[in-house]
Amino acid sequence: MTQSVPHAAPMVTFTGVYKHFAASGSGAAFTALDGIDYSVAKGSITGIIGRSGAGKSTLIRLVNGLEQASSGKVQVDGVDVGALDEAGLRTLRRSIGMIFQHFNLLSTRTVFDNVALPLEIAGVGKADIEKRVRPLLDLVGLADKHSRYPAELSGGQKQRIGIARALATEPKLLLSDEATSALDPETTQSILDLLKTINADLGLTVLLITHEMEVVKAVTSDVAVIDRGRIVESGRTFDVFTRPAHETTRALLSGLPGSKLPETLARSLKPAPEAGDRAIVRITFFGATAERPLVSQLISTVGTEVNIMAGTIDEIGGEPYGSLVVAYAATPETSGRAERFFTENGLVTEVLGYVA
Repeated sequence: MTQSVPHAAPMVTFTGVYKHFAASGSGAAFTALDGIDYSVAKGSITGIIGRSGAGKSTLIRLVNGLEQASSGKVQVDGVDVGALDEAGLRTLRRSIGMIFQHFNLLSTRTVFDNVALPLEIAGVGKADIEKRVRPLLDLVGLADKHSRYPAELSGGQKQRIGIARALATEPKLLLSDEATSALDPETTQSILDLLKTINADLGLTVLLITHEMEVVKAVTSDVAVIDRGRIVESGRTFDVFTRPAHETTRALLSGLPGSKLPETLARSLKPAPEAGDRAIVRITFFGATAERPLVSQLISTVGTEVNIMAGTIDEIGGEPYGSLVVAYAATPETSGRAERFFTENGLVTEVLGYVA
């Protein structure tokens, strides 16, 4: 189970961070980050999610000093990134690993030599490089591919090499920039399992940006939602995904299984009931309640027919949850009994609309 670590000291802290880009030949001036205050806990796997252009990539580039904040402070393990000179930035970057969407492997170097590259740049001797690289190849399951070249590898194997290379300098923080976007679902799952293993076994903090909600749901302990340069919602992934408070979060999560209504039902929804209509209600189940026979209990309680329109049972960060869309008579008596039942059983509900 992926555990949130809310009481751990921060590995990354953004304090009042703004990032402005001046006008250029290709576009007008704009503000990419607009007053970011957020902390990434040590030992967590934290996801930053948002639409394209929301500011995700800019935010992560501030962490390793590839961009500098226009104002505010970015700290990594207590070090003010903006105050570092070039030598200080080089030292900082050795403590931060980075994995990329398109792998960024050198085609003329073998698997072993790609992983060894950051150690060579740091001036590490050959014997020590050997001692460091071999265990990393074992960790990512590619020891038998050490003499192969990137062109001979699958996408998933290339990303595993990218991860091994990112770990070569023994970083305390791993940044992931859309690292699974170019991979098929099965390969994506294997990479996510590897990231969870690294996080658990090495105690490595992982900060990832992605537009893939399934990735965030599967691997992160904490999440922040960024929209138009601002953090609009953050917290434990389980809490944010099961009780999204901001409209941007709800829109991003709408494509997850169990969140999207059947098209015919969605088209027929009305905002207010008329005589004889049925209420369409989404019920969210948490923890142990996801395994209880609550639908049969609901039918007994409301004393009328309850139709199941859609539903799913899944996990978020290893915690079970269920989402069920039901329909029942939209009368004051039935609605009142249903609401009392939901409250007594700790269920989160949302009235999606009404149908004839």
